[in-house]
Amino acid sequence: MPSIEQKRVIKIDQAIVSYKVITAQDTAEAAIKAVEHNQEKRAEPCLETVHENLSRPDFLMGSTYKIKTPMSEHALYITINDIVLNQDTPHEQRHPYEIFINSKNMDHFMWVVALTRVISAVFRKGGDVTFMVEELKAVFDPKGGYFKKGGKFMPSLVAEIGESIENHLKMIGLIKNQSIDSHQQKILDEKRAEFDRRSATQKELVSSNPVNNSAVNDDNGGFPANAQLCNKCHTKAAILMDGCYTCLSCGDSKCS
Repeated sequence: MPSIEQKRVIKIDQAIVSYKVITAQDTAEAAIKAVEHNQEKRAEPCLETVHENLSRPDFLMGSTYKIKTPMSEHALYITINDIVLNQDTPHEQRHPYEIFINSKNMDHFMWVVALTRVISAVFRKGGDVTFMVEELKAVFDPKGGYFKKGGKFMPSLVAEIGESIENHLKMIGLIKNQSIDSHQQKILDEKRAEFDRRSATQKELVSSNPVNNSAVNDDNGGFPANAQLCNKCHTKAAILMDGCYTCLSCGDSKCS
């Protein structure tokens, strides 16, 4: 007789409506399915991810971005090094691993070193690091921002560092480019063509009066010198046409 410890007691809380006797064939089929499931699981590739214990390789791929602000005569050079995950496989992906900022201007040395260490730590933590772009771009200088070459407004130097990181993440595929849809692009092209026609008719007037507001300013990214700041892309590219401001850079329009 089996002991009390060997007996399996099952408490039935509901009414029995059907039953099935498990045969040896059912047991064999279940075993075969379990083996097949384990084989499929082993066949799945074990993808590499960035984590805190990931050791630094001897070689890293990197890109350097130059920042030249009107606030300093010396430029900043931002270098972002990437680690390549799942190399030589269909799942190959570059992930930022560390960042360095160098400049002849040592006025901001302490906070630049602190910023690079914090950003590098976030990179090596792994996961989604794209959130940091918006955090950096939202930093405003209490002394006021500046317009970079091309007419785009930067609220602070930290914000432009964030934009450089954003450009890098777009380049390696972690952030997708948000392109203008074909319909909006067609309207934008028509408005730009109309502006070019108007500018051509005023060419003689512009040559006799270089400060004419309808001229195109090369320092403003090729946009009109009298263009207003776009609230969406923060570029001085919004022009008044047909009683409505339309941005020639991102296509944003109050009329749409």
